[in-house]
Amino acid sequence: MRDRLAVLPQYLFPKRLLTERAGALARTPHGERTTQVIRWFIARYGVNMAEAAEPNPAAYATFNDFFTRALRPGARPLASAPWVCPVDGAVSQFGRISGDQVFQAKGHRYSATALLGGDAALAAAFQDGQFATIYLSPRDYHRIHMPCAGRLKRMVYVPGALFSVNPTTARGVPGLFARNERVVCVFEGDSGPFVMVLVGATIVGSMATVWHGVVNPPRSAEPRSWDYAGDQAITLAQGAEMGRFLLGSTVVMLFPQGSGLRFTTRWEPTAPVRMGEVMGTR
Repeated sequence: MRDRLAVLPQYLFPKRLLTERAGALARTPHGERTTQVIRWFIARYGVNMAEAAEPNPAAYATFNDFFTRALRPGARPLASAPWVCPVDGAVSQFGRISGDQVFQAKGHRYSATALLGGDAALAAAFQDGQFATIYLSPRDYHRIHMPCAGRLKRMVYVPGALFSVNPTTARGVPGLFARNERVVCVFEGDSGPFVMVLVGATIVGSMATVWHGVVNPPRSAEPRSWDYAGDQAITLAQGAEMGRFLLGSTVVMLFPQGSGLRFTTRWEPTAPVRMGEVMGTR
């Protein structure tokens, strides 16, 4: 009940207007004012700039340039494992999909079909499979990488709400990740299909992929889909960058029942994770 009361104001806030204005500010250069905001953000959230390829806050023309900063070479070595963690962040939840139901938080589940924009045929491939949800906090590195090698099959933009995706909201808003705006990326890997869902949130100005660029804005009332199964073959290696959040959010991954994925025993809800470390073995 406490969590539901805590998120009640989010139902009343003009979330889309706030997000659109924040996105416009974040992608516009404002000179010294931008640098001041970046320095404040680093101090407020404890961002480790020693890991950045460019550690000087004044070198970033826009807040988005800083927020999607590259890491210095060698900062995230890839583990030798079939599946590696695709982002820096914290484990929200992970484990087995119960039929079509994905666990969100105590008292809350949502369907894989809803998460995937109503595509029941695609969701059927992950019946009783495995899922992992990772939350990226403001301090984290916000580029998203491949957990394993994969060939891109399809991308779908699914319009939705823009609730925050922090742990309190995950406990307080039913079906959060299947309600918020999201970008669904469908891949085929050596162990079968897998999906990476980039979930939007309040103040997340946009989401981008390396093959498409910025997906949103523009925002639309209906889903938009891009097919890459034909001649537009796009294959990404394990650990390769696949996208980024322009202001942070959450990644949800789905894997099929027969993939053989066994999550590392070091994972547990709220545990911090880093891109490139072991996520799972066979």
